Amino acid sequence: MRKAEIMPWTENWNERFQTESHILAAVLEKEMIEIHHIGSTSVKQIGFAKPIIDLLVVVKNIHNLDAYNNQLESFGYTPRGENGMTGRRYFIKGGQQRTHHVHCHQLGDVRIDIHLNFKQYMIKHPDDAKAYGELKVKLAEQFHHDVHMYQAGKEQFLDEMILKAMKWAKKEGKPFA
Repeated sequence: MRKAEIMPWTENWNERFQTESHILAAVLEKEMIEIHHIGSTSVKQIGFAKPIIDLLVVVKNIHNLDAYNNQLESFGYTPRGENGMTGRRYFIKGGQQRTHHVHCHQLGDVRIDIHLNFKQYMIKHPDDAKAYGELKVKLAEQFHHDVHMYQAGKEQFLDEMILKAMKWAKKEGKPFA
């Protein structure tokens, strides 16, 4: 079972995103529109994260991504298909010692706006970001040997923050469904 390992934020996470984004852009160049660093490793204000880089890849046609599975596997990615989320393609790198998660969504998918606006909300609201970081540390201590319980412990807080981010994004005139 994977452990819930939390580390203090580091600039190295941005560097790892940049390195991996170049690989993904080269492989997916005909299908990719843009790529973003998302999740806690992308938000310094949160302060803590699992050292797994989350990448959001916006593509022209989600169904065309299955044709890239072999190429992505040659770079260490394991394709997981939709992995419980209709309309997504998900890839992991690093097996049980994960280093990267790649979330692919087709242009126009509301989850793109959710990810990006959540990130911006956390950056612009450092008190909420800090509270999220503190929760992560607490849950990692409590559920160090059970990443699934760690994830479940964050769910309510994340749901509340997503709602706040939605309201904030609408007020700011940012895209949001």
